[in-house]
Amino acid sequence: MKIKIINKSNHDLPHYETIASAGMDLRANISESRILKPLERSIVGTGLFIELPVGIEAQVRPRSGLAAKQGITVLNAPGTIDADYRGEIGVILVNLSNENFTINSGERIAQLVIAKHERAEWVDSIELSDTDRGEGGFGSTGVR
Repeated sequence: MKIKIINKSNHDLPHYETIASAGMDLRANISESRILKPLERSIVGTGLFIELPVGIEAQVRPRSGLAAKQGITVLNAPGTIDADYRGEIGVILVNLSNENFTINSGERIAQLVIAKHERAEWVDSIELSDTDRGEGGFGSTGVR
């Protein structure tokens, strides 16, 4: 699939690191380093603008290493970029650690996954079919 992109950043285009990678790393594109204090959140620009085909979305997801090692994650994960959005891709980062985190320009801060999606059409109904699970949710099937 070919997707139009405008790169106003100072960095290379996102790319897949391996043949089996689902996501491409997004890099911070900021004029100066920024400190993210514990429990603080910030929208970090990437300098990237894309034009997706209808039926395709881009998902902004956390980087597992950054989350596990530093406690930095994407607040609204996954963030959705719709096909009709033409603004800059921004990443809402949050610091869930107890330490300040410095964001530097060019740092890999999130990953972008391109995915197909469906559009639903609601069908009014007075009842839903029965299942073994029924209305059980939020851990109702156990921990193991």
